[in-house]
Amino acid sequence: MGGFTDVDEICFGCRRDRAVRNDGLIQCPGADAARHHLEIGLAIAEGAIEECAKNNVAITVAVLDRAGRMRIFIASDNPSPHNFELARRKAYTARTFRRPSLQWAQQTKDGADLAGQRQLADVIPLGGGVPINVGEDTIGAVGVSGSSQTGDEACAKAGVAKVADQLK
Repeated sequence: MGGFTDVDEICFGCRRDRAVRNDGLIQCPGADAARHHLEIGLAIAEGAIEECAKNNVAITVAVLDRAGRMRIFIASDNPSPHNFELARRKAYTARTFRRPSLQWAQQTKDGADLAGQRQLADVIPLGGGVPINVGEDTIGAVGVSGSSQTGDEACAKAGVAKVADQLK
């Protein structure tokens, strides 16, 4: 088996050490891997919506793969129009920096050593984005918008927790 650089472009939720080479392509094992990855992403989004629904909060959820590409984009009933963009950018921030977007926002405040990171395209210093990890490997992220920053983050974490047993 060769290097696994192409795995990032193919797999969402597949650990690199489980990827296999097949006719020159690196793929996740199993014929239904792509469907399985979408099911995991959808379960994360549904878990976040269910958690926020407990407080009667309408949200939008974005789930990104390890390359930062949108895989799932879903909203509960009656979200605000701007929530779509905010959810995507929160997820992108969490994926890019491999930490919750609220934590990143606090670490990049004016005057901080990392403040310049806020100038990067598509990142946003708001809570609600959470990385999706398998061990120490960040395989994607989820972003939630519609509640408070801490409320959005709690809902995003609940979504990831819903599939934690599948992320091992």
